[in-house]
Amino acid sequence: MPHEKKTDIVGFAAATDATLVATAFHEAGHAVAAVSLGRMIQKVSIIPAKLPVGGQRLGACEFKKGRTKAAHDWLEDEVLILLAGMVAESHFTNKYCPRGAAQDLAAVKRLLATRAKSERQLERLEKRLLDKIEHLLAAPQLATAIRQVAQELLIQKTISGRAVRHFYEQAEHLASNNSSER
Repeated sequence: MPHEKKTDIVGFAAATDATLVATAFHEAGHAVAAVSLGRMIQKVSIIPAKLPVGGQRLGACEFKKGRTKAAHDWLEDEVLILLAGMVAESHFTNKYCPRGAAQDLAAVKRLLATRAKSERQLERLEKRLLDKIEHLLAAPQLATAIRQVAQELLIQKTISGRAVRHFYEQAEHLASNNSSER
């Protein structure tokens, strides 16, 4: 279900603002990817706020210090989490929105510039990691967790990291039950 249409999403009212729904999917993507990679979440919000450097953000995913599991490659994990917002949002909108993910994409470029020796190498590395997070978020359990987190964000506007972990674990449990029934 990674590329479902807006009208196919059960439980989202037709009157819900499409930008708000896209933001909920974007922030849910960051949160679920982070939890799946062992990062701890403080909270996730779709409440707009002004940025200290000017401009505005539509939502935020705040991390706690520490990890639940050791990172194989810290930089790669950070880039995957940053790209996950845009990818999850695209599963709702059916297209990438680089303008809405501009801060995330700028951070991706800054991080990858520490590894890439040329612009071409940077582009190839970014493409490889974008393909990787597309593949990871296409997993049924992660897609389910993202939908559940997005739906809860639309209701509550802000949810705890504990709630994100709950939806993630619930989706993992459901996926393992479905695979054992086959």
